[in-house]
Amino acid sequence: MSFTLNDLPLREDLRGRSPYGAPQLDVPVVLNTNENPHAPSPALAKAMSEAVAETALGLNRYPDRDAVRLREDLAAYLGHGLGSANVWAANGSNEILQQLLQAFGGPGRTAMGFEPSYSMHPIISRATGTEWVSVPRDADFRIDIDRALAAVAEHRPSVVFLTSPNNPTGTALELDAIERLAQAAPGVVVVDEAYAEFRREGTPSALTLLDQHPKVIVSRTMSKAFALAGARVGYLAAHPAVVDALQLVRLPYHLSAVTQAVAITALGHADELLGAVADLRAERDDLVAWLRAQGFRVADSDANFVLFGEFEDRARVWQDMLDQQVLIRNVGPPGWLRVTIGTPEEMGAFREALLGATR
Repeated sequence: MSFTLNDLPLREDLRGRSPYGAPQLDVPVVLNTNENPHAPSPALAKAMSEAVAETALGLNRYPDRDAVRLREDLAAYLGHGLGSANVWAANGSNEILQQLLQAFGGPGRTAMGFEPSYSMHPIISRATGTEWVSVPRDADFRIDIDRALAAVAEHRPSVVFLTSPNNPTGTALELDAIERLAQAAPGVVVVDEAYAEFRREGTPSALTLLDQHPKVIVSRTMSKAFALAGARVGYLAAHPAVVDALQLVRLPYHLSAVTQAVAITALGHADELLGAVADLRAERDDLVAWLRAQGFRVADSDANFVLFGEFEDRARVWQDMLDQQVLIRNVGPPGWLRVTIGTPEEMGAFREALLGATR
């Protein structure tokens, strides 16, 4: 008897859709998911192991439901006068985004984003029954603020998603643009800063706006700069009222005791974990210069990845590079590809494979 997804009573708005996911392939050079290429040191891994071992003695009990210690440490890391009441944590920034849409989106409400951007914003919006409105970016992948304000006035979104730096383009957003949208938007404005630690010198964070704009929310992650993609820890900073709202929709005990212990230990070693960020920035800037010298178009990047093009057949280039054991991401606007910044050895392999695929 044949039984498929089509035989299930699936929601009609989910039929025909594809799940999110980058290829997970076993090749020597993996540069497609914006991970930090530098693993925790043996000393830090040992400290995490000890923290987990101690936590394991109490795993018969539920974890701290509100993750108070972790939120205190995250607030201390962020600075800007924030306290634990301003911070919320969850299983990766995607759960943060989902909770935000559960609280502020839903049937009869609209979320807005400026694309190309992070593909999970529309996916989670639709999954929560929130209508998605896409506003196109300019040719240089920046947001036309006048067009954005006009779209806000027309659609009156309950949630506006901004990304700085933007994924997949790496483009940062000026604070003035965020502030003008925050003043105009009737609902909350979520500034996704998953790659904030990789910004070029002098690029500001929306954290500076929280005092004056209680409906601005800054979403962050420990997956990238903190090299904790496998631990799944995301968080936000916002007015305490926003945190109160999310507690209405969060699942009980949603953040395990083990996850909290690992994240707290990592924050205690922030200097070590963030020490590689400057090297990755320099590697990124070198790559941008090299790509442009080879004749490619390259988007300015404030992240740990670079979007480059343009290709008549990007799928062929992607496959040719994969055949050379280098995995990058076929994502973004047509004709463009994205590469994560890896180690110097990995970037050398990338350069060689790219030239082999395009010459």
